[in-house]
Amino acid sequence: MTITQIQENLIADFTLLENWEDRYEYMISLGKQLPMIDSQYKTENYLIKGCQSQVWLHADCQGDTIYFTADSDAIITKGIIAILIQVLSGQKASDILQADMSFIDKIGLKEHLSPTRANGLVSMIEQMKLYAQATLLNTK
Repeated sequence: MTITQIQENLIADFTLLENWEDRYEYMISLGKQLPMIDSQYKTENYLIKGCQSQVWLHADCQGDTIYFTADSDAIITKGIIAILIQVLSGQKASDILQADMSFIDKIGLKEHLSPTRANGLVSMIEQMKLYAQATLLNTK
């Protein structure tokens, strides 16, 4: 599936949920389904700067395709990174760099996060795109 198709599915899923309590529960369930990150990546080197909670992100590059794993010490934050992984993992680095992440606004996520969590969301996206940029540079 393309990034756009995955985003459209997420928008449809969030639209079905009537209120933000249900949407937070959905995000938490996505976080619980997130595959465990290998403990060797739960170090300072993989910690995303700018997040209120601790979020570790690892990128496994296979050619020009990137597979992300992550973890967080906070359930909402883990749900947020799970959404981003659902959208961007398994995609080509060039597609990740060009991805329009406006689906976040369409599901209303950013406006329902505290300012520090919203900053963390931006930091997560930036880090994923930095991994994509590094992958492109290394495959040339």
